[in-house]
Amino acid sequence: MSNINDPIKKILVSEEQIKERISELATEINRDYEGREILLVSVLTGSFIFVADLIRELNIPAEISFLFASSYGSGIVSTGNVEIHAGKGFEPKDRDIIIVEDIIDSGRTLEKMQAYLKEQGAKSVEICTFLDKPSRRVVDIKAKYTGFEVPDEFVVGYGLDFDYKYRQYPFVGVLKNEYYE
Repeated sequence: MSNINDPIKKILVSEEQIKERISELATEINRDYEGREILLVSVLTGSFIFVADLIRELNIPAEISFLFASSYGSGIVSTGNVEIHAGKGFEPKDRDIIIVEDIIDSGRTLEKMQAYLKEQGAKSVEICTFLDKPSRRVVDIKAKYTGFEVPDEFVVGYGLDFDYKYRQYPFVGVLKNEYYE
């Protein structure tokens, strides 16, 4: 049996660093939204672990909803064609929304998602991303809340995957090239 960490070239963000940063992000959100109720909109599938840990740290009224947005398919580069699917009963009208994303890469997905939520009548729309890869940005979009900035390497773990694998790691690691080339 092979070691679970075999495909990992190096660890960028440890489990301990993740826990500490999520606590800090929750403190910022609690302060910024004090006295208000927020709707966390988790972008599936990559952000499910992050949003679960984040919502448990919040001490303000918060609801959660999920949207599926994809621009990758099973590849490693965004196709630029973003598809957004909302679940039944999703109602963003007149809500303060924080989009919770796993990683901002090109920014196309979040640009489309922000526009979609505003078109649906959201009162406000901010972004909270676990990881940010600004060197890959092709649109002008910034997160109000950012966990970690990462270099332009293929990262997996803590919800992020390659070809639907490696999400279960409690850390963020760089995937060895031979696993995706």
